[in-house]
Amino acid sequence: MGVSRQVREAMEGASWIRRMFEEGRRLKQRLGADQVADLSLGNPVEEPPAAAEARLRALALEPVPGTHRYMPNAGFDSTRAAVAAHLARESGVAYKGDNVVMTVGAGGALNVLLKALLDPGDEVLLLAPYFAEYRFYVSNHGGVPVVVQTDPAFRPDVRALAAAVTPRTRAVLVNSPNNPTGVVYSQDDLAALADVLTRASKAQGRPVWLISDEPYRALTYDGVEVPWPVAAYRDTLHVTSFSKDLGLPGERIGYLAVNPASPEADDLVTAATFTTRILGFVNAPALQQRWIEGLLDQHMPMEGYARKRAVLLAALSEGGYAVVPPQGAFYLFPRVPRPDGDDLAFVRACVEERLLVVPGRGFGRPGYFRMSYAVTDHDVELAAAALLRVAARQTTPR
Repeated sequence: MGVSRQVREAMEGASWIRRMFEEGRRLKQRLGADQVADLSLGNPVEEPPAAAEARLRALALEPVPGTHRYMPNAGFDSTRAAVAAHLARESGVAYKGDNVVMTVGAGGALNVLLKALLDPGDEVLLLAPYFAEYRFYVSNHGGVPVVVQTDPAFRPDVRALAAAVTPRTRAVLVNSPNNPTGVVYSQDDLAALADVLTRASKAQGRPVWLISDEPYRALTYDGVEVPWPVAAYRDTLHVTSFSKDLGLPGERIGYLAVNPASPEADDLVTAATFTTRILGFVNAPALQQRWIEGLLDQHMPMEGYARKRAVLLAALSEGGYAVVPPQGAFYLFPRVPRPDGDDLAFVRACVEERLLVVPGRGFGRPGYFRMSYAVTDHDVELAAAALLRVAARQTTPR
């Protein structure tokens, strides 16, 4: 096989999720797509807000001269300035356009930053459960992902985090509201994280960065507010995209922002601009940059997500599943009801009941499973019924 050993091993490690997707595809072909509830992907089914379509039409009818040309690798000056002004209003931190680099989604932003920060063998701490791709992003750039488990409520375990810090620790990567749990880290959580990182930075004589991945910031329930990590810790790198809050995952547009209070802010922006180029991104998509300039205060309505969340939480409660109700995003991360805690066996049982979910081990937390309710109402109804059938199978002989 001509594929590299590193990629082959990564593919083999993720083979269970490929098998699940293939089983789901075959199931849909055999039974019909409307008979299968696919809650495996965080792929918003709702269309973007009307303002997004209106602005795209306006740009198409009256394009800004030079819209489709190359621009500085960090992005259009006007877009960077608009993003910085929005961030400053929301966070209270004095961001300027020079602190922002436009990127190919949040995934592009994370790879750009990790390329800029990591020497071979440097460690990045991941709080489990974490977004499944984080491990690959760190490994892409010679880094070592170090998994630190959160507490039973999926909040940071500060003692475990402090114990995991070594002289090779370069960054901690957090995600709040969290994928896959929907948990929002509180101000107290962030203050405790900041204390650990401040002590680690002092010991190393260089910043241990807090990379905060925040694509779900605008998607919360019951009046929950998401604290700003940058307000708690000086050496914070803010990363986000417009994939979830505007329902634009296929457009691949996002940005990173470096806290201007950090002494290394200018150097890191310069490095991130360089790595944007050498990783082959060159620049974030030009039209999408112009597009989102006028959409920074827009986001997807939450009424539909809240309704679907309520339906699935009710089904989980009726079926006896243990789950932490999500405060944000559009995922649920219940514990599997099997006595042996085998999340792969549970996922296979779900497939037999025409329900597609993702085993928790893919997010660094075996014994759980993830469901996305960024799906249709019909999918949610099918899923609710299937969850009850699967729960009954865990205690009833077949």
